[in-house]
Amino acid sequence: MEIAFPVEFTVYGTAISHQAKRSESREQWKLKIQEAGQIGLPQPHFVSDGRISICLFYFPADKMDGDVDNIAKLVLDACCKLIYIDDCQVERLVVQKFEPDRLFSFSKPSNTLSRALDGEKPVLYVRISDDPSEDLT
Repeated sequence: MEIAFPVEFTVYGTAISHQAKRSESREQWKLKIQEAGQIGLPQPHFVSDGRISICLFYFPADKMDGDVDNIAKLVLDACCKLIYIDDCQVERLVVQKFEPDRLFSFSKPSNTLSRALDGEKPVLYVRISDDPSEDLT
């Protein structure tokens, strides 16, 4: 079966950097991402061979240690072979953190994003689309 885009999911827990010293931590985080990503996918399904856009919003429980860009690599690796064939297909990547003291109001959040906003922290919201030019007009 084909994947219906966009794919949205949340991953609860502290995001792990691709630079984390413990390889077990990196692998556990990738597994958590894969498990969360599979929930909305048809089983079995074909992975996409098309152009991909990824949006990552991280909502830490407290002020974030580390750089926000270090979150992306493990997410892209975890979604490879699950949603798309290779991360070279990713044409657009948006990564943003929303620390508790920096409030932001989304005008029309999806149900998945709303649950991330209102729920337990830390949480990573992931949105994968097959339209890299969406929202660019």
